[in-house]
Formats: sequence, structure tokens, C-alpha cells
Amino acid sequence: MGRTMRYEKGHKDATRQRIIEVASGQFRENGVAAVGLAAIMNDAGLTNGAFYAHFDSKEDLVRAVLLNALDRREETLRTALEAGTTLEQSLRDYLSARHRDNPGRGCPTAALAAEIARHPSKTRQAFTGKVTGIIALIAARLRDGSAAERRRKAAAIYGMMVGTLQLARAVNDKELSDEILQSAIDAALALAGER
Repeated sequence: MGRTMRYEKGHKDATRQRIIEVASGQFRENGVAAVGLAAIMNDAGLTNGAFYAHFDSKEDLVRAVLLNALDRREETLRTALEAGTTLEQSLRDYLSARHRDNPGRGCPTAALAAEIARHPSKTRQAFTGKVTGIIALIAARLRDGSAAERRRKAAAIYGMMVGTLQLARAVNDKELSDEILQSAIDAALALAGER
């Protein structure tokens, strides 16, 4: 009679988090469609069969990755702003060559937005909730206008940030890429009323 090895809840949670972290880097680096479960599980040091002990499907993993990565992005932004980091500093950090050149560790919105648009409603709903929170954080840093005006400006700024990063990554001319990044910083600051 075989024995089933039981692990503590903490072990299962840690294993789930390891899968999420590996998948997050691979999805951001290569895209969701290009990454198979076998590659994720191999890089996580686990067997393919172990996947279904943690997730119902690849789509379930995609949602978990998005929620985890966007929670981290939101928390990083919140912490920076609460510590006195200016909106300009946050923009310069986001639209930096370092961020552009490291998509596997960068913003999941910039890396995955185009793909997420083609995913099921439940995944897009999770994504939407997180993006809404990030827009609210940016809006809270704007000084001028009504709450609705600040929200509209924040949505435009965040859209500009994400789109700029995508465009700067897509071109193969470093000088043009750097110009794209700097131009967006200037435009976002002007929109925010800081120029």
C-alpha cells in the first residue's frame, strides 16, 4: 500500500508562489502564448504533473501571475510615493533604459497588455481591477483639477507610460528608443502640470 507524502500548507503556498514567479518572468520576457507549462514547471524544478495541484489551467496561472505582478507594481508605486518620491522620479524610473532592457522583471502591463486583450473576461477583469488601482495612485499625485479631471489625466499618463515602454522596446535603434522614452517623460510631466 503506497503512502502519500503530505506537506505543510506553507510548503504548498511556497511552491505555488515559485510557479507564479517563474511564469511571471517567462510570460513578461516571451509572451503568454509562447510559454508552455512544461518550460515553467521545469524552470521551477517541478514535474508537469505537479502543476494541477496548484492551478486549474494555464489561464488560472495567467490570472495569478497578473494579480501577483500588478500587486507588486502597485505596492512599489504606493511605497515610493508615500516615501516622497515625486511623480517625475517615478516616471523616470518607469521610462528608463534599465526598465526597457529588462522586460522579464519589468511592468507586466507593458509586457502583456496586448496579449491580455485577447484573454477571457475573467482574466481581463482581474487585470482591469489592478490597472484601476494604479491609475488611482497616479491621480492622487496630481495637483490640479477636479477628481474626474485628475483621473482622466492619470489614465492618459499611465497609458502613455505603458505604450511608450512597448514602443521603446520594439524599435531596434537605441538612439530612437532613448528619444521615445525621454519624449514621453516630458509629455507626461506636461500633462501632469509639472512642466
